[in-house]
Amino acid sequence: MDVGIFIPIGNNGWLISTTAPQYKPTFELNKTIVQKAEYYGFDFALSMIKLRGFGGQTEFWEHNLESFTLMAGLAAVTSRIQLFATAATLTLPPAIVARMASTIDSISGGRFGVNLVTGWQKPEYEQMGLWPGDAFFHTRYAYLAEYAQVLRDLWNTGRSDFKGDYFTMDDCRVSPTPQADMKVICAGQSDAGMAFSSQYADYNFCFGKGVNTPTAFAPTAERLIQANAKTGRAVTSCVLFMVIAADTDEQARERWELYKAGADQEAIAWLADKGAADQSPGSNMRQMADPTSAVNINMGTLVGSWASVANMLDEVASVPGTQGVMLTFDDFVQGVEDFGEKIQPLMTSRQHINLLKETA
Repeated sequence: MDVGIFIPIGNNGWLISTTAPQYKPTFELNKTIVQKAEYYGFDFALSMIKLRGFGGQTEFWEHNLESFTLMAGLAAVTSRIQLFATAATLTLPPAIVARMASTIDSISGGRFGVNLVTGWQKPEYEQMGLWPGDAFFHTRYAYLAEYAQVLRDLWNTGRSDFKGDYFTMDDCRVSPTPQADMKVICAGQSDAGMAFSSQYADYNFCFGKGVNTPTAFAPTAERLIQANAKTGRAVTSCVLFMVIAADTDEQARERWELYKAGADQEAIAWLADKGAADQSPGSNMRQMADPTSAVNINMGTLVGSWASVANMLDEVASVPGTQGVMLTFDDFVQGVEDFGEKIQPLMTSRQHINLLKETA
């Protein structure tokens, strides 16, 4: 099973809490995290894009780096780990993203890919006059399909003459083209999002669900398998989980309860309000804004001892169609170290990495 890290490009990572670690994003912080992840055999690192935060006492996600420029810097200071930047497709024409990606491909030696997002939080785009109207919630994957086709044309051949409803290319050119096959990620969970991923993406990211229920995402992975049956492609699922681990189950649970007790209710209310604007069938926004565990945006959460978390991650690997996991931590630097030293050695699904460490 592949393991990736969802790096903290925004302040405070993925905990909307006054009692969680409080920090601003910096290049040095993310460099430390990604270099440690590379040392411990992580397969990839991905950075999101966020253009406006949720406010509240913690000013959650009000402070963010930019994804492509950050990953270009990280490409220059790593040597093995795969890197993915996120394109906010309402803000960047596909031909520009194609050229930026080709540039980072050159910096990284072929270790770069792109995560495509349509955008769900209107204030991010309204502040720049770029929100196309609420009808976009229902047409966004048609828009994204044309966007992805232009990218594929330019990366594969260096040229595009694509003409569609949203994009018109007139002998558009990009050179040099990437030296490696450019991987595309999408996180669409609606029916339209799944159909897009099975047609245009290489991996589909989905949310884990609940606390210590590692296989609860299985129906989502099965939906992707069904979508693949219609396209004849083999797109796989990569699941997002937060890991909160300690020497004992009790110590980890105490920390999780502490974070929940400090939930920034004002920022969480903002998330719920803006998330409700997306009424697309099957949208993952309703899961993100659910008050049950909104303190970490309702991502799947694995809380326990090193052995308990290792066992739960092995359970994730048992779900058909699963490529891997993308992890967040309450404390990223310590969390990556603890994963590499105390969790990964106990995982059956990571024995190939453990064997490499033993023979190195």
